[in-house]
Parts: sequence; structure tokens; C-alpha cells
Amino acid sequence: MRIDDIPDVTQEVFIKLYRFLPQFNQQRFTTWLYKITLNTARDYYRKEGRETAKEERLKREGKQTGNQSAEHQVLLFEEDRELHESILRLDEKYRIPLILFYFQELSYQQIADVLNLTLSTVKTRIFRAKDALKKEMSLNGGVPHGQ
Repeated sequence: MRIDDIPDVTQEVFIKLYRFLPQFNQQRFTTWLYKITLNTARDYYRKEGRETAKEERLKREGKQTGNQSAEHQVLLFEEDRELHESILRLDEKYRIPLILFYFQELSYQQIADVLNLTLSTVKTRIFRAKDALKKEMSLNGGVPHGQ
């Protein structure tokens, strides 16, 4: 997701909150909000993935030209890009808890509530996700931030 996509996703989250407010059943509001946000982000990524695949196909066919040097972008953000791509390659069951923990700063218990998992399952999945990232980054010659 690009930074300029965040307002669109946020707007969609608020639309869904308004639409589903009558179904709110006294559970913790933040947990409910994260569930809606997570589902909205998943939908967005699926849609973005289809659009990206289409753009790549057009590039291969020579029908699309870019003004910005892709090589320049890669040189500027290579390590972050590798980490981001490695995270995206993780199985969803590992990727989502990892993102919620490190980027949304949720506690293990909050993640367990949002994903309807046990606390031990969340801890295990985050551990396995970090282990998989370390292995992949070392194979690619990069080192994840904070490791």
C-alpha cells in the first residue's frame, strides 16, 4: 500500500463502520474496529494486486512508459523494499500478526482478540514470522531492521 492510498482505505473503513454499526454487539470497540480495518486492508491488497499484475503485463507488452527511474528508486530504498517484499511473501497467518504487532503496535492479547486466536498461537506465529524473515533476508544479503 502506498502512502497516498491510506486516505482511500481509511474512508472505506469509516463507511463500513457506519454501515455495520447496528451489528456492533458490545464487544470491545477497538477490537471491532481492527477487524473491520483488517478486512478492508485485505480487500484493498487483493484489488491492488490485480491492478499491479495488469500494469506489469502492460509494461512487458511495451504499452506503458514510466517517467521515474525504477533503478533510482531501488537504489534509494533497497533494504526497506526487500523487507517489505519479504513480509508480503509471508503466509497471511504469519504476516497479519507481525504487521499488527510491529506496525500497529498492538499487544499479543489485542492481536489474539482481533484474529480470534489464542495468545500462544499469536506468540508462535510472530516468532515463526520473524524467523522466516531472518532466513529470507540473510539469503538475499539484507538484514531486517532491528535485528
